[in-house]
Amino acid sequence: MFKGTSFAKLKSNLKLSISRFKLLEKKKTEQATKARKDIADYISGGKDDRARIRVEHIIREDYIVEAYEMLEMYCDLLLARFGLIEKMKELDPGIEEAVATLIWAAPRIYSDVPEMKVIADQFLHKYGKEFFEKCRDNVNANVNDKVRHRLSIGPPPKVLIEQYMMEIAKNFKVPFEPDPSIMLEANGMVAHDLIDLGNRPGPSGGGASGGYGGGSGGYGGGGGGMAFPPMPAQQPHMHQPPVMEEKPPWYNPNAEAAAPESKPVSTV
Repeated sequence: MFKGTSFAKLKSNLKLSISRFKLLEKKKTEQATKARKDIADYISGGKDDRARIRVEHIIREDYIVEAYEMLEMYCDLLLARFGLIEKMKELDPGIEEAVATLIWAAPRIYSDVPEMKVIADQFLHKYGKEFFEKCRDNVNANVNDKVRHRLSIGPPPKVLIEQYMMEIAKNFKVPFEPDPSIMLEANGMVAHDLIDLGNRPGPSGGGASGGYGGGSGGYGGGGGGMAFPPMPAQQPHMHQPPVMEEKPPWYNPNAEAAAPESKPVSTV
């Protein structure tokens, strides 16, 4: 089955995919500044509903960027362990998730990264149709959960949109009050809804990179800035036990108990 595999073609397309992912991430990050500035203008003009629509697009695009970063990492991993692909007939567990995730993602991002189709085809020749089809449907649950979520087509949580609005308004020093009824949902957010804002350049120094221009291909996507986790509940004050005075190592409690009571010295 693996006779038809072209290892040279697989390796070259893995390298090309890494370059393609880097270019896409850079392009989207550069487009982020203008989009975030537009949203800040909407907020300052009192057009919060329109700003929320633009923020939803930003989140979708940021999701795609994060998925691309992970797929780029998997391509790099497979290049580092390429000997396992060339020399082993069976799929090594050390690269199973990377292979399965690239196969699953290929049809979803093909329009942005056409090299992914070539990579998926080579894995089909190498590991067989049965494994290939199972990866497409994630039957074995070996596709990375975060990549699946980031490339999903579902709408982002409303609370995440509000938190983006807060971050953008803060960066551009624009007054904004989030919807209190939506912010109550923050405590119910799950981990896969969060994105790390701190690792992405923002338009004014810190913060997340935001909205990106043209949509990325494939099945969907999404993106951006992190929903800040809820503040921990304040803990009640706990009574602390008294701190015992430390005694020197030569201290002998028996000697202290047996010591006679000192008498005043007569001055006569």
